Amino acid sequence: MSVFETIRRRRSIRKYLNNPVEPEKIEKILEAARLSPSANNNQPWHFVVVTDMDVKEQLFSAYPREWFKEVPAVIVACADPNKAWSRQDGEELWKVDVAIAVHSMSLVAYELGLGTCWLAAFDEEKVKKALSIPKEIRALVMLTVGYGAEEKEPNGNRKRLEEIRHLEHW
Repeated sequence: MSVFETIRRRRSIRKYLNNPVEPEKIEKILEAARLSPSANNNQPWHFVVVTDMDVKEQLFSAYPREWFKEVPAVIVACADPNKAWSRQDGEELWKVDVAIAVHSMSLVAYELGLGTCWLAAFDEEKVKKALSIPKEIRALVMLTVGYGAEEKEPNGNRKRLEEIRHLEHW
């Protein structure tokens, strides 16, 4: 499948089969994150892989949605803002760096036959406590990973290209 087709077909999955994700697939997903671009190549990211049921239960307190209980694996994408590059105006790009890496992970997961869902609406302090994440590190995204128990059609609810494209000037 082409990269474009993967981007077109990938969807957020919230129903998973009760099958564990093979360690070699998790490693390939993490390798995609490692190879992702980052501002100034600073690579300020860290990724915590959670498959243990007790630890996932602790994460549930940070994101108490019933479907989250059934997730086979969660990758918590973190960053050290102190290690990230900042623009001359002070704009920090660690969030962008992590977003690029998580997107790469979700595309590779799809290619491997896995579903994913980006989560950001969680209690960061509860996640950090559950995973013993150091104070200076930010937990930005929880990426659920597993074999999907649902199939979704490509999302047609997107703006037309003419609505977002600007040639030469706004």
